[in-house]
Amino acid sequence: MNLWFIQGLNSLALGGVLFTLAAGFSLIFGLMRIANLSHGAYFMLGAYLGLSLAQRGANFVVTLLVAGLAVGALGLIVEKLVLRRLAGNALGQVLATLGIAFIIADFCLWMWGGDPRPVSPPAMLSGAVRLFGIGFPLYRLAVLLFAVGIAIALWLLLEKTRLGMMIRASVDDMQMARGVGIPASWLFGIVFFLGTALAGIGGVIAAPILSVYPGMEAETLPLALVVVILGGLGSLAGAFVGSFVVGFIYTFGQVLLPDLAYIILFLPMVIILAARPRGLFGRIAA
Repeated sequence: MNLWFIQGLNSLALGGVLFTLAAGFSLIFGLMRIANLSHGAYFMLGAYLGLSLAQRGANFVVTLLVAGLAVGALGLIVEKLVLRRLAGNALGQVLATLGIAFIIADFCLWMWGGDPRPVSPPAMLSGAVRLFGIGFPLYRLAVLLFAVGIAIALWLLLEKTRLGMMIRASVDDMQMARGVGIPASWLFGIVFFLGTALAGIGGVIAAPILSVYPGMEAETLPLALVVVILGGLGSLAGAFVGSFVVGFIYTFGQVLLPDLAYIILFLPMVIILAARPRGLFGRIAA
């Protein structure tokens, strides 16, 4: 019984981490129709930046802000200088993002070396809490609450602001949005910045749980892809629900059938897509 309870809490914590990664990926693909294969690399870069700032004694909140802004700024530069020049060339954009992923991965290897680097949770979130008589790390519960807070903030942004209205209109029908005067190029930059910043923030909060190591982008990106495909491209609700579904499937798959963990993860995705090709919350996009 204790095993199931603890792994259930671990699943929720992993789902929270995946949401910060997948939400940005879903926003970028939903609006720009770019399969950003460098998204996992931005996640890893955020984790390494968080490691360096933590080693210098930076406050955790400051670390989140600095890493998020730095990674988001890099994403904005890539969007303006590379992806915008490849507009209309879907294959070129995919290959460019793949190349950027390799560049970021090699940069991290050069800067921080090839050894795994453990990261301690912030002092205010260290220790454990007792739930139903079972001790569980406080930080992992905080990650869950943080993910819920990010989800609420994104929902408010998308549903209650003019910027959100323009993003939703562009996701639903880009040609019509352009026709009524929505500045698509400006919007693309904002969304790419936001999506990559979320990936960087996700890397910071994931580091105390997963540690930081070369290749973590290759392990996390497939999970984000499954989340987005399951939930529906461009759907915030889909990314939120899909993150926790994948978190549960992956965590319990690793514990119960480690040799079949990826089969257990991808088989439900195939079944759901066979029944709902646009995902659980996906809509027909123009």
